Amino acid sequence: MESLLVRMCIEAATETAAAVEKWRRQRRTLERMPSHLAEALLRHLLRRRLLFPSLLEVFKYSVEEIDLRGESCVDAEWMAYLGAFRYLRSIILADCHRINNSALWSITGMANLKEVDLSRCSKITDAGITHLLSVPALEKLCISETGVTADGVAGLASLTNLFMLDLGGLPVNDSALSSLQVLKKLKHLDLWGSEISNEGAVLLKTFPSLSSLNLAWTNVTDLPNLSSLAYLNMSNCTVHSLFEGEGHKACMEKLVLSGATITNVSEAFQYVETSKLCFLDLSSSSLQSFSFLRSMNALTNLNLSDSALVDNSVEHIAYIGAKLRYLNLSNTKVTSEGIGALAGHVPNLETVLLSGTPIDDTAVSYISMMLSLKAINLSKTNVKGLIRQDSDVSDDVPTFSALQNLSHLERLDLEEIHIKDAALHPLTNLGRLSYLSLRSVSLTDASLYHVSSAPKLVYLGVRDAVLTDSGLNCFIPPPTLEVLDLRGCWLLTKDMLSHFSHKHPEIEIRHEFIETLDKRNFQYSSPLRATMKNAQHKHKQGKPVNSPLKSDEIFLDQRLKYSREELLALQFASATVSPSTHQGNPIP
Repeated sequence: MESLLVRMCIEAATETAAAVEKWRRQRRTLERMPSHLAEALLRHLLRRRLLFPSLLEVFKYSVEEIDLRGESCVDAEWMAYLGAFRYLRSIILADCHRINNSALWSITGMANLKEVDLSRCSKITDAGITHLLSVPALEKLCISETGVTADGVAGLASLTNLFMLDLGGLPVNDSALSSLQVLKKLKHLDLWGSEISNEGAVLLKTFPSLSSLNLAWTNVTDLPNLSSLAYLNMSNCTVHSLFEGEGHKACMEKLVLSGATITNVSEAFQYVETSKLCFLDLSSSSLQSFSFLRSMNALTNLNLSDSALVDNSVEHIAYIGAKLRYLNLSNTKVTSEGIGALAGHVPNLETVLLSGTPIDDTAVSYISMMLSLKAINLSKTNVKGLIRQDSDVSDDVPTFSALQNLSHLERLDLEEIHIKDAALHPLTNLGRLSYLSLRSVSLTDASLYHVSSAPKLVYLGVRDAVLTDSGLNCFIPPPTLEVLDLRGCWLLTKDMLSHFSHKHPEIEIRHEFIETLDKRNFQYSSPLRATMKNAQHKHKQGKPVNSPLKSDEIFLDQRLKYSREELLALQFASATVSPSTHQGNPIP
């Protein structure tokens, strides 16, 4: 992690093409720069689209690792410069579709190169593999979804230092796997989508150090006893038996059976040592009974989404809930009653995903008892955020008030539910909430007023809402806000969005009218942005929020009064009004 001073220097050095050219003329190489700083500088140049092949030359004595994944411009010319990097240990070229066999010639014989990732470089074939065979120190190789055949895979046998090999999506057969038996250091092997059979799976016993294995989308149904295995993925396979055979049971830590057809759950897990199993993914599996979960009391991560789970089976989860930290029950038939069965049994649960379940507001009170929660997803449920407890009382009670008990809550997803503005007010009291995603046609400008008081929001999504230019103009965003997602808010005009963006340059606006920014830029937090936010925060402290939108006002979806044609006419009419005259309030 670079210090603030270093980050500011790097930002200044990569501010413009002219700035880059200035220091480039002064220094032909950066050989005295520590590798981690040189790599940080290179990454920043890449993000700002200021990196070009000849500029790579200045990094040839300092950079040890380079990640170019997804860069469509990377081709043989880039590789020619990279081949001169004297100390290069790792090169990531995944999804670089212009990389072909001849481009790999440049890295032949590189003595220090230990990792090469060519995943989804479709122009790489067996001919390209021959270039890699001249890199004897290679320890990690990813060639998934390339044009390499079984014969090309067999040729990898000469790379005896390999301990990680990703052959996913390649036509690897039993014969090719047999050729790789000499790779005794192999620890991670990815064979998803291959042509391996049960007979070929027996050969896996010849890899004494194998700890991670991916056989998803294969015809393997039975696995021999692989005592060293800690991670297994057999997603979308038909599973009969795992680890049958003599010797010590495999002490599995992670097991992924997403979409798997399990013929007999008792036989499938009979030889599985579950005392250390902490991660289990059974999403979209064929299981109808979940009583076997009671023997897995070390689980911390459990995914049962899109399964046949019902309320009666939740008791099995509660039984082993003491260590659970992540629970995904999305798109199951679990109701609020089932969530009630969990309350009090999952003291360490940090994430609960209930999207697409038939739960209602009753479940919110049960969820509020799970005091360690950091992330909750209630999207596409029957939760409304308001409940009428007494028929004699006209006002509905906000159910999200119960979430104030969750002092660790950082993320809340409330998309595609029938939520109204009045339900949002309690969310402002969630002191650590940094991610809030709302999506409802029932929300209006008042929703922005409610969430403006949330002290630590970094991401705010208010999608498909009836927001107007006036509402956005009056919105005072929280000082920490970095992303405001307004996609689907079709009444907003391009002029107002542009004005708001210029008024708050530290916030990334997402809307159909706003050109999508490079996603990778969002990962980099500029020190100038942090300084700007701190200044804003100090400026706002002690001052009341003056907004024309009062919390007790009632907002109705005005679109209900118009036909589709009239609504379209209103939209275009709104676009012709200058934003400087909205509601009679001049825009500074």
